[in-house]
Amino acid sequence: MKNMNIEGQIVDILNRKIFSGEVIVENGKIISIQEKEHANKNYILPGFIDAHIHIESSMLVPSEFAKVAVLHGTVGTISDPHEIANVLGNEGVYYMIENGKKTPLKFHFGAPSCVPATSFETAGAIIDSDDIKELLASPDINYLAEMMNYPGVLFDDEEVMKKIAWAKHFNKPIDGHAPGLRGEPIKKYIGAGISTDHECFTYDEALEKLGLGMKVIVREGSAAKNFEALIDLLPEHYEQMMFCSDDKHPDDLLLGHINILCARAVAKGIDVFKVLQSACINPVKHYNMNVGLLNVNDAADFIIVEDLVDFKVLQTYIDGSLVANNGESFVQHVDFETPNNFDTDKKEVSDFRVNSNSKTIRVIEALEGQLITNEIHHKSLIENNNLVSNIDNDILKMAVVNRYQNAEPAIAFIKNIGLKKGAIASSVAHDCHNIVVVGTSDEEICKAVNLLIENRGGVCAVNGDVAKVLPLPVAGIMSDKDCWETGRLYQEIDVMAKDLGSNLKAPFMTLSFMALLVIPDLKLSDKGLFSGNTFQFVDLEVN
Repeated sequence: MKNMNIEGQIVDILNRKIFSGEVIVENGKIISIQEKEHANKNYILPGFIDAHIHIESSMLVPSEFAKVAVLHGTVGTISDPHEIANVLGNEGVYYMIENGKKTPLKFHFGAPSCVPATSFETAGAIIDSDDIKELLASPDINYLAEMMNYPGVLFDDEEVMKKIAWAKHFNKPIDGHAPGLRGEPIKKYIGAGISTDHECFTYDEALEKLGLGMKVIVREGSAAKNFEALIDLLPEHYEQMMFCSDDKHPDDLLLGHINILCARAVAKGIDVFKVLQSACINPVKHYNMNVGLLNVNDAADFIIVEDLVDFKVLQTYIDGSLVANNGESFVQHVDFETPNNFDTDKKEVSDFRVNSNSKTIRVIEALEGQLITNEIHHKSLIENNNLVSNIDNDILKMAVVNRYQNAEPAIAFIKNIGLKKGAIASSVAHDCHNIVVVGTSDEEICKAVNLLIENRGGVCAVNGDVAKVLPLPVAGIMSDKDCWETGRLYQEIDVMAKDLGSNLKAPFMTLSFMALLVIPDLKLSDKGLFSGNTFQFVDLEVN
């Protein structure tokens, strides 16, 4: 590791000043920061941190994610391996840790607190409080990841409280997940020791949580987008706020990361020091990350940007090594295994038939840019005693197929996917990653499901004899390719989905959350139609 002297306009975020200076690095550490006159007008600042992300949702293993993230100035992440844990349990968590260690990017993994998230769905594994104890005892685990089972907290569920107690025992932060929780319930939730929430979707909700001492993480992912709703809170509450993507598909990751959120915040006239404190400083301090903050004796983790407006990243340094330079990533490829857990047989068209004479059905109303859904009621369309997709009214048949064992598909109907022909399907389906599919006919639905079973995971679009698939052989949720190849294939399938009629910005990301029971209201698990408001199954047929 070579020693370096790097000149630029040094951004001292906490002291709110910028000065012409020089950073001197020896053996991966900053040994001196000095004022110095020179002609270099580029800015040196701490690297960006994604304060909550599921790496798996990029469809990339950590080592491939790192290649692209460093291009955008990201030097560390707070990563919840919840997705692979639902497939492979603790084995999946350790897989992510070990793969991440082979890259310079500083992944900070948490212990997934809710695997499965509820008892109303089928996952590939269970992580109980004993497993949580084992994980939290490891120095490679930095926090207890999002406690989605907020009813368990509110009703003092024994297993939930044991998991929280282990996090306190090991003195590690506890992440929250409580969309829409207000009043006395949120007070109890926070009182249990839960310190963050990335699920706020209104200004007032976030303001209430901030007032109770909670850290609010502004999320802007490929599907869930809360930046506009929450960003006006940052000028006053910047010491308690952070940025995250939560879930980011590969095509979006190629375009940018936390740097984009900084640019958008500054464009709104928010003080740049407050923006950068949220993006660079607060996560490091809250999670006790081993990431340098551009101080003497810190690890030499910093970035050089062209300006403090667009935040175009010119160089990224981690532990004193140049890992990205002018759009070129120096993160090396590492070989990795492709563990999987896909054990269901192909389906028949008849498996997706719903015999009914009901005049009205419950319908999931998907919302652009949101994880929440609405429950609406709509007139049914019946052909030969079978409930079928009503294409004209955009009420399409949807199914969730258990990927871990042979079982009868669960059927529902959904609005706002928009397909006029064909079907789309994905085995990236939060949280349990069963197969989720929407289509215009039972035949197209069956074809899409079987294509994913053949590939042991992936995303696909089908229409008659035309089919496009992105295989995801790593646990059925991640690619064995790099981001550029994965992103290219994903974009092709995304374009096909939109050609089939969908007008959603990210149809596959939206689809992936339609089985997420812990986000209200109406969702579909492999066991049936479920209300997130009442936390119980409901009938498809209304009358």
